[in-house]
Amino acid sequence: MKPTFASKFDALSGWRASLGRRLAELARYLADHDLVDDPARQALAALAQRLANEKLVVAFVAEFSRGKSELINAIFFADAGKRVLPATPGRTTMCPVELAYDPEEAPTLSLLPITTRLDGLSLSELRAQPRAWTHIALNVKSSDELSQALTEVTRTRWVPQAQARALGFWDEAHPEDNPPLDGEGRVEVPQWRHALINYPHPLLRQGLVVLDTPGLNAIGAEPELTLGLLPSAHATVFILGADTGVTKSDMAIWRDHLGTHQLARFVVLNKIDALIDPLATPDQVAAQIESQRQATARTLDIAPSRVFPLSARQALAARVADDTTMLATSRLLELEDALSSQLLPQRREVLQNAVDDAAQQVETQVARRLGDARRQLAEQMLELRGIRGKSSAKVRLMIQRVVEETAEFERCTTRLQALRAVHGRMLKDTLVGLSSDRLREEVERMQAEMHASLLNLGAKKAFIGMCVRLRALLDAALGHVDEIREMLCASFGKLNAEFGFALALPKGPELARFGDELTLIQHNYVQYLGLTQALRLSQPKFMEQFRRMLVSKLRVVFENASGELELWSKAASAQVDSQLRERRRSFRRRHEALERIQNAAGELEQRIGEVETQDQRLHQYLARVIELSAALREDDGPRGLDIDLLTLDLPPSDEPAPMLLRHAQA
Repeated sequence: MKPTFASKFDALSGWRASLGRRLAELARYLADHDLVDDPARQALAALAQRLANEKLVVAFVAEFSRGKSELINAIFFADAGKRVLPATPGRTTMCPVELAYDPEEAPTLSLLPITTRLDGLSLSELRAQPRAWTHIALNVKSSDELSQALTEVTRTRWVPQAQARALGFWDEAHPEDNPPLDGEGRVEVPQWRHALINYPHPLLRQGLVVLDTPGLNAIGAEPELTLGLLPSAHATVFILGADTGVTKSDMAIWRDHLGTHQLARFVVLNKIDALIDPLATPDQVAAQIESQRQATARTLDIAPSRVFPLSARQALAARVADDTTMLATSRLLELEDALSSQLLPQRREVLQNAVDDAAQQVETQVARRLGDARRQLAEQMLELRGIRGKSSAKVRLMIQRVVEETAEFERCTTRLQALRAVHGRMLKDTLVGLSSDRLREEVERMQAEMHASLLNLGAKKAFIGMCVRLRALLDAALGHVDEIREMLCASFGKLNAEFGFALALPKGPELARFGDELTLIQHNYVQYLGLTQALRLSQPKFMEQFRRMLVSKLRVVFENASGELELWSKAASAQVDSQLRERRRSFRRRHEALERIQNAAGELEQRIGEVETQDQRLHQYLARVIELSAALREDDGPRGLDIDLLTLDLPPSDEPAPMLLRHAQA
């Protein structure tokens, strides 16, 4: 019995793999026939890598003892025949756990000691340091050994109160949230800060990543969860107890960490089996469950359709026993259907749009490139047909004309050098505002403004001020891009008119989306910089960790913006170099052909045949590229270019060359 979410995720993964194969076929064809330049090849390779490595991150968040691990077991790991994640009464998973699969690594449980928090390094930095982690090999062939190994995530340790404060598990400002002390005044804290489980489950193999986040203390003590992992998740499942409703700590998690995130949120009322009353009728129990559902929706201010009452324990038992009746009673299928219908189509649409854009750009570039090549072939054909029956003196005059045309064309090199110099200078000026040095300066300025205020009470104001300045840098970069586009557009127009180029600007870089990413970072961090965090921010180690994490997040945004801008710039420059090479090659071929014709009378018809064959080959290239591109779009025909292949024939003898290419963007 296969769960709904798993079967639909299988379908999404199969579609993604099929799309990747079609994209690879198109890329191979383009490379084999030298139809695109290096920037286009790099863009296609990056898209192929994205399709292959696309991840779907689902975060499960709950306070302790809400049945979160049992729910994960029921949805994803019931095929093991028993519980994979520890799910016993009381506190189980004590540290955040990521379940994923990397085929290049053996099945392993990697554990990061809790004491690494004292070093001030962020999780993203420590991920690149394998020696900082404790690694335990997993025997995936034995469910008993696997379950035993994973119980390691439940380990705790007792530390003095001062160390608990330094680790983030004790806060005098909120004594009601502090854990109890033992007889020696010690505090129980998790043994591990973070756990990574590399497990070859079919869904994980296909790109699913499950984030298991335990308890308010774990979330509050690890800012990277709030500011990095949770906001980057594609969906969040928030688990409550149907028998308890929304408790104070549940509400704190929702309000402080989930309530304002712009992501797909699903709320689970788990343990509905605990509401079964032998003295109540089934209808009365159902009414009580529905009442809890409506009350939860009102408390969290969400639609009741986003609240799913279920029993994870019943669902897991039903799947292990292959009991369809019990599975229906557990009501898990309703949640899985919502995850499938609301989350998976959105991910497919995002990927399809990216592939459509790539296919459109490839079609446009190939059509322009082949159209220019065929235009030159048509000119050669007219030239060759024009010398039929002419004397050798006429051929010598035509050779001289080719030499003169070549010399005239070479005058464009001075113009091109000037264009490259201006383009390079404008690009350099644009990238200055997006550099790591400039980003570091702004973060240091924010940090100085924080320290200047008492107990860092001005942290929020300083952070918002930095975000405003960073957004201004992105806006300035957009302005520079517009200036570069105007300059290139004017220069390309003159080169096309004066030297016969077919230059056109590629689609501009979409830098506006990086402003949206900056807005999301600001939104996530602002809620973390309130008065309740002022005391923590005054601690040097905590502040250093906060700074490192912030710089890491912002650097990704600015580096991606710079990379997209440079890639666009290379694409614009590459077509100039490509067309320059093609035009020089064309002049050389014309000169060589005329010389052969002058030396041997039989060469003329042979050369005409060669040109016709070459034109037919280019004709076939374009038709095949359109066919492969249409397959990527999964349409009945190409959606991007309206190309009438019948208009691409060479002109008959003594007739002027027709328009070789017609295309219009749909």
